[in-house]
Amino acid sequence: MGIEITDLVVDYGRKRAVDRLTLTTSRGSITVLVGPNGAGKTSVLSVCEGLRRPTSGHLTVLGLDPIRERRRLLPRLGVQLQSGGVWSAARAEEMLRHIAALHADPLPIPPLLEMLGLDSCGTTAYRRLSGGQQQRLGLAMALVGRPELLILDEPTAGMDPAIR
Repeated sequence: MGIEITDLVVDYGRKRAVDRLTLTTSRGSITVLVGPNGAGKTSVLSVCEGLRRPTSGHLTVLGLDPIRERRRLLPRLGVQLQSGGVWSAARAEEMLRHIAALHADPLPIPPLLEMLGLDSCGTTAYRRLSGGQQQRLGLAMALVGRPELLILDEPTAGMDPAIR
């Protein structure tokens, strides 16, 4: 079981960001939400991550309610935010090691840095990384805990074509 959404509504005051979305994903699949800016894609992901309560509708993520069972769900998720999520002064490898330490069985750091082309900038502060390097670090942070479900919000924004 992946994500099951039925009649999801997300409102921001008088603005409706998501209007009765129904969606089912299964394990092992890749699902992409496509739409113009402001279409509600990030809102859907925020609800799935348990960061925002839906206005109405029903959803489960890996069989759990993302709000009521968030503590059980979070260790099973890998999340790459649209932007940010890293202390600006933290060095790339230092940040990745910190995130890895939060997981029971993290991936080894050096091969992950190498796979994502970050091995040469491990001692560079986050604020000094290029936009593409920042995105790759965000992806590494999402992957390091061996998640059952990976949620990526605008994962290739700012990445060069070779790494995409």
